Amino acid sequence: MLKFLRVKTDIKSIIDEKVEEKYSLLGGRGLIASILNDEIDPTCHALGPGNKLIICGGLLNGTPAPASGRLSVGGKSPLTGTIKEANAGGIAAKMLAKLGIKAIIVENQPADKTWFILRVCKNKAELLPADKYLGLNNYALTKQLREDFGEKTGIISIGRAGEYGYRNSSVQVTDMDGYPTRAAGRGGLGAVMGSKGLKAIVLDPAGNVEAEYADKENFMAANKNFIKAVLENPTTGKVMPALGTASLVNICNVMGWLPTHNYSDGRWDKAENISAERMVEIQSTRGGSQGHACHPGCVIRCSNIYNDETGEHLTSALEYETISLNGSNCGIASLDTIARIDRMCDDFGLDTMETGCTIAVCMEAGKIPFGDEAGAISLIQEMIDGTEFGKLLGQGTEVTGKKLGVKRIPTVKGQSMAGYDPRALKGTGVTYATSPMGADHTAGNAPTRNMSKESYDKEGKVELSTKMQVLFALFDCLGLCIFAAACTADPKNLAFLCEMMAAKFGGEWDANRIMGLGQQTVALEKKFNQAAGFTDKDDKLPDFMYTETLPSTGTVFDIADEELRKAIPFGALNQ
Repeated sequence: MLKFLRVKTDIKSIIDEKVEEKYSLLGGRGLIASILNDEIDPTCHALGPGNKLIICGGLLNGTPAPASGRLSVGGKSPLTGTIKEANAGGIAAKMLAKLGIKAIIVENQPADKTWFILRVCKNKAELLPADKYLGLNNYALTKQLREDFGEKTGIISIGRAGEYGYRNSSVQVTDMDGYPTRAAGRGGLGAVMGSKGLKAIVLDPAGNVEAEYADKENFMAANKNFIKAVLENPTTGKVMPALGTASLVNICNVMGWLPTHNYSDGRWDKAENISAERMVEIQSTRGGSQGHACHPGCVIRCSNIYNDETGEHLTSALEYETISLNGSNCGIASLDTIARIDRMCDDFGLDTMETGCTIAVCMEAGKIPFGDEAGAISLIQEMIDGTEFGKLLGQGTEVTGKKLGVKRIPTVKGQSMAGYDPRALKGTGVTYATSPMGADHTAGNAPTRNMSKESYDKEGKVELSTKMQVLFALFDCLGLCIFAAACTADPKNLAFLCEMMAAKFGGEWDANRIMGLGQQTVALEKKFNQAAGFTDKDDKLPDFMYTETLPSTGTVFDIADEELRKAIPFGALNQ
């Protein structure tokens, strides 16, 4: 039987708590949304004692379901003021399941500004002084923690960005090689963790709690079929293992979606230099690799290991979003420079997407020119050094852009856009505008079938975004990688997932019931935001997206506000 671990940092207490029945069929993003609605005032200060940090796996965490080791981190976002769930791979989620923990709920904050390490072992959890670890960034921190507590421990941590309270701060999770490269990056949740005085969570690998099943034999049979479906899908079975998410660079450039020079264009003549194909070529001489799993049990293996010129590990998981937003969006054509930026962000604890967009608005403002690799790295170094301008940069793209007087600021609800220009990929534009969590592609990326130019047309895009937002929310609730959702376009594969849920939890599960988990999650998130003061007027893209034609496609974002309000209208949210 799984439990909640409730950590009260003001009185330094840890309570094992029985999971209420109403939470038994909630996991990941859905569990976070439910707890936050139940337990905090949505108008609270995100970095005050009234907010809570929730860390949990999904409903299928601890099972052999493919790619089911995703970790959800949630709270009220200091970047957006909205509800927020950020998602990461790494080894932590599976360890939580082995330790019998459904969620860690961290609340209040120490009045004396004490800092802690939360160590969780089999049948024991304790808050330990963090004095010796303060000031360490994630690479040095995790190295020291593994020396102190064991090489096989799983670590969830913040760098100095979280200590400083930067609104662009991430929560990092160690991967299977012990590197802190898996980021719950979006929304500034590293600052929330820091506001609780929590420097790191150390998970002991010796837990032995086994998953419970209503019918284990049927679960294993359905799971085998679902794994087969994931591996037979062309994207998740072939493209992703071979090239990873960086395979999108050339595709998005051809389609005109690639953010270029602070979203001033959608195609770039140097895109090939930062493509997956170029990455494979570079790494073939350095000992790096593709087909790397981001967490135990991942069958998709879309991650990579990127080595530097000497053959030493530089970063893991150099992904499309990081490449596009720190590459073409900033006019930087060197994968080595982008990889160094990725390493700096993981180490200090910054969201690479927000960082790339922040650098780009600085370039547009004339602080440094587009393409200035050394200048981009120097801006990140200013954040690390805590200079006056660095502290401004640490608050994210919107705050920085407004301070610099930039007109083209690519944010929604205070959060920067991901690596797709919504004037060309309009379904994703609907998601950016209407997601409860700001401009977040993982809330419902919506490319059209076969990446066709149909994406330029607004027809059907509200419906497509709505469908994808529900589907992605469902997979976040289950703790499955959203890429595993690709195969569910075939109803028979979604049926395998329903069979797995029935065999795991009992009862009858069909498409309506399982998709209802996603609907319920988004509705709860919208309910939270309404109570926090957000309205339909906040569900829109920045003005320049409606007025400036994207040169690569000749399009603007032309979906009107009244059409956007049809996205995910799941009844009265106050019911």
